[in-house]
Parts: sequence; C-alpha cells; structure tokens
Amino acid sequence: MGEFKVHRVRFFNYVPSGIRCVAYNNQSNRLAVSRTDGTVEIYNLSANYFQEKFFPGHESRATEALCWAKGQRLFSAGLNGEIIEYDLQALNIKYSMDAFGGPIWSMAASPSGSQLLVGCEDGSVKLFQINPDKIQFERNFDRQKSRILSLSWHPSGTHIAAGSIDCISVFDVKSGSAIHKMHVDRQYMGVSKRKCIIWGVAFLSDGTVISVDSAGKVQFWDSATGTLVKTHLVANADVQSIAVSDQEDSFVVGTAEGTVFHFQLVSVTSNSSEKQWVRTKPFQHHTHDVRTVAHSPTALISGGTDTHLVIRPLMEKVEVKNYDAALRKITFPHRRLISCSKKRQLLLFQFSHHLDLWRLGSTVATGKHGDTLPLSKDADHLLHLKTKVSKMPAFLRSAVQILFSEDSTKLFVASNQGSLHIFRLLEGSFKHLHTFQAQSGTVESMCLLAVSPDGNWLAASGTSAGVHVYNVKRLKLHCTVPAYNFPVTALAIAPKTNNLVIAHSDQQIFEYSIPDKQYTEWSRTIQKQGFHYLWLQRDTPITHISFHPKRPMHILLHDAYMFCIIDKSLPLPNDKTLLYNPLPPTNESDVIRRRTAHAFKISKRYKPLLFMDLLDERTLVAVERPLDDIIAQLPPPIKKKKFGT
Repeated sequence: MGEFKVHRVRFFNYVPSGIRCVAYNNQSNRLAVSRTDGTVEIYNLSANYFQEKFFPGHESRATEALCWAKGQRLFSAGLNGEIIEYDLQALNIKYSMDAFGGPIWSMAASPSGSQLLVGCEDGSVKLFQINPDKIQFERNFDRQKSRILSLSWHPSGTHIAAGSIDCISVFDVKSGSAIHKMHVDRQYMGVSKRKCIIWGVAFLSDGTVISVDSAGKVQFWDSATGTLVKTHLVANADVQSIAVSDQEDSFVVGTAEGTVFHFQLVSVTSNSSEKQWVRTKPFQHHTHDVRTVAHSPTALISGGTDTHLVIRPLMEKVEVKNYDAALRKITFPHRRLISCSKKRQLLLFQFSHHLDLWRLGSTVATGKHGDTLPLSKDADHLLHLKTKVSKMPAFLRSAVQILFSEDSTKLFVASNQGSLHIFRLLEGSFKHLHTFQAQSGTVESMCLLAVSPDGNWLAASGTSAGVHVYNVKRLKLHCTVPAYNFPVTALAIAPKTNNLVIAHSDQQIFEYSIPDKQYTEWSRTIQKQGFHYLWLQRDTPITHISFHPKRPMHILLHDAYMFCIIDKSLPLPNDKTLLYNPLPPTNESDVIRRRTAHAFKISKRYKPLLFMDLLDERTLVAVERPLDDIIAQLPPPIKKKKFGT
C-alpha cells in the first residue's frame, strides 16, 4: 500500500437529523424515510439498501406522516398543515396543498392506492381523491374531540380506524360516520395518567384493531362490537409505532425506551387451528425513542431519535443468505458531503443549510510509522456560508449536482430535469456555454458527475439511466456505458488513460475506456474471475474514487468503514485468499512479498469514514465522524431502572 502521512480530521461536526417516519413500498421494494428536518430519503432495498434518492429538508417542513400510493407516488404531511407530493424523477416537490385542518399528525393511503386520508389537529379526518396530476379534496368524516394521531384502513377499503387521545374511532368510509368509539384505559403501571395517547393503530382483515399507546400497551379490539379483547403491557414508556406484515401473521412495535418488539400469530397447540398473538422477540438496537417502524417481507425496519435506520432480518423469511441476511445500521448519507482542494489544502463541509470551509493544519515534526505528530499550525475555520438567493438563471435553481473542472475554468451543473449545463467562469461572472439535453426523453436527474483531469470528458449518472459520457470540446454525447442492474454509487475518470471507474451498489467495480468505448482488459478479467466474497458482503457503498498521481495502476476508493488501494498490477484475490491480509514483514524479500500480495490493500483504521483522498503522492486526508460524538449531541434517552437499583 505504501507509507502515507495522514491528516486525520474529526472536526466535521455533522449530526444527522432524527428519523420521524418510514414507509415501505412492497411493489417496488423501496423504503421512504423522513427526518425531523423535513429531509426525505428513498432506499432501494433490492440494490443492497442503497440510498438512491434524496430530497433536502426545510426548517418550515416538519414531517409527521409519510405514505406511498398507487403508481409509486409518495406523499408526506406535517405540522404546517400541508400535504406534499414528491417528483421522484426530478427530485423536487411536485406540489403542496393546505388541508385546512391545522397541523397534520397522520396520513394513510387506501388499499387500492386511489384515496388518501389525513388526520388533523382540529379532530377532522379528511378524505382526498388521488388523481393522475394532483389530489382533490372529497369530504370530511365526523369530527372528533381531539387531534387524530393515527390512521389505518381496513384491507377492504370500507372502514378506517382513527386513534386520538383516550379513544379509537371506527368510521364507515362511504358515509363518513363514526360507527364505534373504543375508550382506552388511562392506567399506566397501576397509576392513572391524565390522558392516554393512541400513537398507532392497525386494522386487520378479520376486523381486529391493534393499538399502541402512551401507557406502554399493545391492545387488541373487536371493531364489530367495539370491545377490548386482549392487552399486552410491553414497556414502561410510550409505545410509539406499529407496522403489520402483508400476510397479517406478524407485526412490529417500537417504544420510547429504544426497544423493538416482534409479535407473531402462532397456533395455540401443535395440532390446533386456533391461533393467538404472541410476543416473540425483543430487539434493542436503538439508544433513544423508536419513533417509526415498517415491516418488509424479510425484515423489521425501525428508526428514531438516535438517527439510525435499522434493518433487522427475519432469518426464517430469508431464502438466500445474501445482503438480506445481515443486520444493518444506516447512519450516514450514501453520498459525499465533503469536497477537497488538494493544492490549497482546503476542505469544504456540506450541512443542511450552510457550508463550512476549513484549511488543514500542518506540522514540521517527523516520526516513524504509526506516530501521531503534533501540529505546528492548527486547522483554520475560514468561512461559514449560509444558503441565500442565487443569482444564477432561473432554470438552474434546481441543480442537483455541481462540479468544477480541475483548472477551475468551467462549472458543470446537473439540473433536476435531466439536462447538463456548462459554464465558463470569468472574473466575477460566468458565461453559459452549452446544455446537454436529457437522453432518450427522460427527465431523470443526474445525481453523479465526474470530469477528466484534462477537462475533455464529462461522465454523468442517474439512479437508473446508466452512465453517459460527453465530449466537452466537441459538445456532444460521446458514448453510453452498457446498462447494469444496480445503481452507481461513485465514479471517476483516471488521468492520462481517461479510463472511467464505476462503483455500483452491489459492490461491483467496472473500468471503462472512454477513448475505446469499451471495458478495459483488467475490468473483463475481474468480471470473469469475480470479486472476493468478503468484498461483496460489505454493506456500505463506495462513495469516492480517486487515483495516485504517480502510480497509474492504483485505484483509491473508500466506503464508511474501509479505505482500499487496488493495485491492478497484482493478481486478484480468490475466495481462499485472506482478503483483509496484514502486510508482509518489511524484512521479507521483494520476491516473497509479491508472491503473498494481491491487488486489494485494505485499511479499516479510520471509521466511520466520510471522506478520504490523496492531497499529494505521499499525503492522505481522512475525515472521520465517530458515532459517540453524534450520540453526545442528542437529547438524553429515557432512563430505565436497572435490576437491584
């Protein structure tokens, strides 16, 4: 791998926002996640749980509800009283509409996906028709005395259950009338509370309504008679969320203590057809409140205040032991938040609403391998830049990606309509040079850009439209890389050779010759032999690729938990080889060292690793964000009484 001096940076004070809602779409196998700052993320569970789309948040948009509807349409609602639909191709808000019921606390799409319900602060339940271009208000249901905190449709679409304070109401959808009101016991651990908040409800096919509440209870109700059937006391604090499997044979709940409980419908005896709900498995993968849960066919999904998205596999449902068989904790975005000016030793940090510019520290000290050297000059915080109104043309205000050429004379901008714009940068101004229109009539945004060091080639990738390469000098499309089933997570163009290196979410790496318009021989070799099984089992995507300025056979890349140098001159590791191999002793001969070496040199010293790159041929910069530093900035969790105290 060679010896490098490493700038180890830990002053990127990035703290992800807490997770407020998750919504699973069974048809597309995608998961929508909303955070407390209004950010919405889309994860493709079939593509190794890759975060393929991202909608920036806004401080005025506090999302309280999120749901999918027919035709892969995504809606959210929140405390500003508005319903929002998202444009999943252009990656922006399609429209917003005031529901005129005050803050919205809950939302649910009908089983057919053609109607939308919202529950409001004023006690109203409002029904909207989902039309091809926009939703349209249809009518109000009978108003209740308090805010509607949870909603669930009966699978037939004829009735709904609504949870509020101290009460669960069952409505007839056709008439909008409440046909039953089920009052919830305020008792909590033998003590009567002032009120009982119904945080979640689930309406099953057999007419059972399951509720979770602030008294720590999971309760089963008969909607036909309005009577309580059974109660499970599962927590010493609020049970805040519930999700049921499509087969209605299991469900999951999340608590304010950070615990997730799994319930399953099991036979009373081995030869009996009678079944009952049994609490089977508790999981403690969160440190704080579990605000939301989802249930996919193969996993239990949860998120909350501690910012982690946790995917817990149901091993009895996983047929093939692949990506789906591993417990995952997703904390950081699957995209770069950091840019680097190598010559000037600058780092640019991206936050939700501002940018920070830092100059790296320096040292004149020397030492041996592994030493930590004292700084002779500390890192400088040079600039704190808040978002403001842009002077760019109106058609550029929805840019999803920007990139400067290496000589800083050009700016490349990817718009949310699928087009790419080129600007020449002048002293204090800019000039529009050209626009590459979207390919094949698509309006899909290009989420990743890469420009060659000589400035002649521009590569652009969307979430599903493949990778297009443009000739910047001739201002035309040069070629399109053959389509691949998994989305691109990172790409870069090598100096001198102009080979395009592409990383995909299934951990495959391709090298494509731009001049020759074909995959390189090395790429064909590695695809023929295959990657090491441990490499393919990694569960975080590669987010950055770069190259050594003096060693053209080296490719540098990293994910959140490893940094790797691929030496294309060395043989590839096979499954019998130790992938994460220690370096041979320095006193070994070069012959022995090369005989035991393989192409992948991997370091796991720096983690979580948000950025790593070469500043020069002997110097690396590594930006880490320890999880303990994030947790230290979160509100304190609920204290649980321990045994004997």
